[in-house]
Amino acid sequence: MSNENPNTEGIIKHAKLKTEKTIQKVEEAIKRMIKKQLKINFNSVSAESGVSKAFLYRNTELRDRIETLRKQQEGLPSIKQVKRNMSDTSKDVIIASLRKRVKHLEKENKEIKEQLKIQFGKIYEGI
Repeated sequence: MSNENPNTEGIIKHAKLKTEKTIQKVEEAIKRMIKKQLKINFNSVSAESGVSKAFLYRNTELRDRIETLRKQQEGLPSIKQVKRNMSDTSKDVIIASLRKRVKHLEKENKEIKEQLKIQFGKIYEGI
């Protein structure tokens, strides 16, 4: 007693609505990632939006957009690279200041040893 012409309009309409909402979630996630200057690829967009990678690959518009953004970011240095460069320069500055401090302390130590020799000489002469 099955219906030869089942009414599937409601199911199809619901599926399209669900797809549109999912696309909207992905678009919002991409905008957030661009503002935060995060690396954009399928894994990161999937994690940020809560959408499966399979959906991102299946939807050609989203796929093209993610691939385009990923290519645009290839030339830009990542945040990790910038931080590493900053930390390298700051390390160089710290090393230079520590070397200067060591030289100063060595000079001070040498002067104190000379004063100590003089004082010991005076004590020895007094005996």
